[in-house]
Amino acid sequence: MLVPNHEDLARRLRDAYTGGAVPPMRDGLEPQDADSAYAIQTINTRYWEAQGRRIVGRKAGLTARAVQQQLGVDQPDFGVLFDDMQVIDGGTLDPARALQPKAEAEIAFILGQDLSDPDTTPQMVARAVASVHAAIEIVDSRIADWKITFADTVADNGSSAFFVLAGDGRPLAGLDLYSCGMVMEINGAPVSLGAGAAVLGNPLNAAAWLAQTLARRGEPLKAGDILLGGALGPMVALHPGDHVRAVIGGIGETSFTYGKV
Repeated sequence: MLVPNHEDLARRLRDAYTGGAVPPMRDGLEPQDADSAYAIQTINTRYWEAQGRRIVGRKAGLTARAVQQQLGVDQPDFGVLFDDMQVIDGGTLDPARALQPKAEAEIAFILGQDLSDPDTTPQMVARAVASVHAAIEIVDSRIADWKITFADTVADNGSSAFFVLAGDGRPLAGLDLYSCGMVMEINGAPVSLGAGAAVLGNPLNAAAWLAQTLARRGEPLKAGDILLGGALGPMVALHPGDHVRAVIGGIGETSFTYGKV
C-alpha cells in the first residue's frame, strides 16, 4: 500500500502548470484514494489563495454515469473555481495558458442564497439559485496524455482550467433543465450534442450533491458562488484558432476563441 506524501504530490501538480504535464501519480497515489486526492487538492487551493487568487465557486465533474464507470467510481468529484479562471463571454483564451485543453458545454448556476445544509436537496438548490447560464468549461489535465485515475483528477483540482459564462442569465422558474438540448460547435460545425438529463438526471441533482459534500467538509456554498454542474455532452479537444460556441435550448448561448488576442 502506498503512503502518499501530500505536500510533494501537490507541488508536482503545481509545477506542471509551468513545467509541462507530469506522468500519472501512481508512484504516490492509489487510483481510488479519494481522501488523499482531496487533501492534495486542498493543499494547492490554500497555496493559490495565499498567492492572491480568489475562490468564486466550484465545479462538479464526473457527473455522467458512463465516465464514472470508466474510472471505476460511483460518485462525482469537485474542483475549485478561481477568479482568474473565468474567460469573458465572447472573449479569447491564449493557448500559452493551457497544456492539453478540452471544452465541454455545461449549465451553470449563480447562487442567491447560502447552501449550508449537509442534507441539501435539489429543491433547496432551486430555491437558492439566482440565475442560470449557458457555460463552457475548459478542462485541462496536468497529467500527461489524460491518463488519469479518479485520484489523479481529484488531486488535480478536478482537471479544471477555465470557464466561460453567458453574460445574460435566466431565472430558474420555467426552465426545463432535464430535456433541454445542447449543441457545441467548433468553427461553426457541431462537435458535441447532449441534454440536461446527462448530468446525474438533472443538473440540480449535481448541484445538490456538491452542496451536501461541501457542507460536510465545512466549506459550504455561499450566495454569489458560481456552480458548474457538469458536462451535458462529450468533451472535445481544442486547437489554436478554434472558435467554440455552446447553445443550450431555452437557456442561452456562450462562446470564446482559443487563440492569441
